[in-house]
Amino acid sequence: MIPQGRTAVNESDIAQLAGLSLSTWRRHHAGAFRVHVPDLLPDSRNRLYDRAQVEAYLAGKSVPSLPEGEHLDDLLSAGEVADVLGISAGTVRAYATSGHFSPGVTVHGSRLWSRREVLERRDNAPGRGAGGGRRAGEPQGPRKAHAYEGDPRLYIAREALPSADGAPKGRVAAELAALHGSTPRTWERLLTAATEHQSND
Repeated sequence: MIPQGRTAVNESDIAQLAGLSLSTWRRHHAGAFRVHVPDLLPDSRNRLYDRAQVEAYLAGKSVPSLPEGEHLDDLLSAGEVADVLGISAGTVRAYATSGHFSPGVTVHGSRLWSRREVLERRDNAPGRGAGGGRRAGEPQGPRKAHAYEGDPRLYIAREALPSADGAPKGRVAAELAALHGSTPRTWERLLTAATEHQSND
């Protein structure tokens, strides 16, 4: 999480602040630095740090604490969003890519979402609350081409097909279930729908 109002920097920025090349920074200084300055996004592939903490460390001062508590303008990683919404980080990314969720903002290569929009999504998910669903007596909308049409998981299944490389559908489905939740049987159906949908494109 990047706390509201704080500036995040990556290791390239830190090396520049220290007057070193990135390779020299990583080889001789990064290890000790990481012991004293926490990574803002420990569940992300990209290491990001709070600029004020970095500057204090480089100046030989004690590293100040980050603000406590939660703020609506905090920026959350995919893993943190997943914890709030009760889904996997991979599903968060797939939802964002397929348009079922906000694309968020990108900070030094990491996609992030404000706590405000995540809580709004949690508390007002599509189909929930006032106006959600079809009222009795209302005509149904257009019939779906298949049961999973519009399901964001279908995007994940389609992305998995090229990398499956002939692997048995059951094994691919089990891997997707372990990564994203739902049952392997559901993922088998999604993979079937994704295959048929691709062949009809």
